Amino acid sequence: MKKIEHIGIAVKDIESSNDLFKALFGKPHYKIEAVESEGVMTSFFKCGPNKIELLQATSEDSPIAKFIEKKGEGIHHIAFAVSNIEEEIERLKNEGFKMIHEKPKKGADNKLIAFLHPKSTNGVLIELCQDIDD
Repeated sequence: MKKIEHIGIAVKDIESSNDLFKALFGKPHYKIEAVESEGVMTSFFKCGPNKIELLQATSEDSPIAKFIEKKGEGIHHIAFAVSNIEEEIERLKNEGFKMIHEKPKKGADNKLIAFLHPKSTNGVLIELCQDIDD
């Protein structure tokens, strides 16, 4: 793993959350994007070398809708940048980690993604991210 790529925050209303984070960081989001396969609308902010991803559910059965129903708004996941997501998935499986996604899939912000199950990471949802251009 190369670095923390971003922190994902589940929100009920992406527009009001965009306003809040714009005021917090002093600048607007740099990207807003729907990820239909995950049932979410995403918005990205940069703060120095770090990124924040806001996630709003676009369907009642999406993982974000279920998360907010169970836990409320807040930190949803921590994403780590990797050079080769398929090799990293295999390495982590060999180390005994349970994957939610056995194969990478297209995510937001031009990334291939895969999630580790929080039961194998002390309750923290971990996302692996690889730039599609890598």
